[in-house]
Amino acid sequence: MEHILSKRVLLISGKGGVGRTTLSAAIAVAGAAAGKRVLLTEIGVPGGDYSPLARLFGRDCFAGAPETLKTAAVPAGSPGLLRGSLLWSRAGHEQFLRTVIPVSALVRAAMGSKALSRLLDAAPSFNEMGVFYHLLSYLRETRKDGSPEHDLVIIDMPATGHALALASLPEILLRLMPVGPIAEALRAGQGYLNDPKRAAAYVVTLPETLPVTESIELVEGLRSVHVPVGGVIVNKWVDDEFSAEERAALAPLLASREFYGTLRFGAVEKARAEVERLAKLSGARILKVSEVPAQGDTLLTAVASALQIRSAA
Repeated sequence: MEHILSKRVLLISGKGGVGRTTLSAAIAVAGAAAGKRVLLTEIGVPGGDYSPLARLFGRDCFAGAPETLKTAAVPAGSPGLLRGSLLWSRAGHEQFLRTVIPVSALVRAAMGSKALSRLLDAAPSFNEMGVFYHLLSYLRETRKDGSPEHDLVIIDMPATGHALALASLPEILLRLMPVGPIAEALRAGQGYLNDPKRAAAYVVTLPETLPVTESIELVEGLRSVHVPVGGVIVNKWVDDEFSAEERAALAPLLASREFYGTLRFGAVEKARAEVERLAKLSGARILKVSEVPAQGDTLLTAVASALQIRSAA
C-alpha cells in the first residue's frame, strides 16, 4: 500500500467483471484512512446512468464536482478526506476555453452552441481531450498554503480501451498540434501520467485465462505509450491449502470418483498457473487480494486491508 499511495494519480483499469471498481474504492478508502486528501473519480455525465462506484458509497451517481463521501471504512477522526467526482468531458472543454478566452460571457455562449456541441461529440479525440483536461485541472488545484488540493487522484477507468485512449491521447495529438495552448495542456498532463514518481497504472484481473490474457495485452499497451505500470492486482485470490506432495497423493483418488470440492481443488492449481504466466509475460509486480465474503463498508475495509504484495508463486 505504501508503494500505491506514494503516487499523485492512479489509473485503475481491467476487463469488466474483475472487481476493478471495488479495488478503486478500496484504494481510495485506504488512502483517506492513511491521512491523504483523496479524490475518487470515474468518467461519465452528471445525472447519467447508475454508477456501481457511487453505489459503494450510498449514492446513485457522482456529481460533476467533488463531493465528500461518507463511509464507515474511513475511521472517525481520521485526518484524511475522501471525495468523489465525475471526470466530465464538457467540464474539461469549458475549463480549457476559459484559459484561452478571457471573457466568461463568450465561453458560456460557446458552450451553449448546438453546433459546437455536435462538433465536440463527433470529432475524434475531443471527448477524451475534455476528460483529460478535467483531470489535469484537478491535479493542478492547490490550497491556500500552496499544497495540492488532492494528495491522490484515483480514476476508475470504465474499460480497457478507455485507459489506453486516455493514456495515448497526448502522444497522438502532439504529433498533430506540436505548439499552442492545447499542446501546452497535453505536455502538462504528460508531466503527470508519464512520471513514475507521480503516476501509476494498476491493472485488475482474476486468476483466469481470459482476464489474464487481456491484462498482459493492457500492460504492453500502457508501456507503449509510456505510462508507468505499478503492478497487476489479482482479485479473488484463493491460497492453495495443499502441498505438492498432498496434491500428488490425492490425484488418483479424485480421478476415481466425484467428490464435493473437486472443481475448486483443480481451480486453485489452474489459478496459480495463470498467475505464473501473468508474472512471466507481463514482467509486472503482482499483488494478490484474497476473496472476501462481505459487502458495503465491511467489504471496502477488508479489501483495503488485504492489499499486499506477495510473490507470484
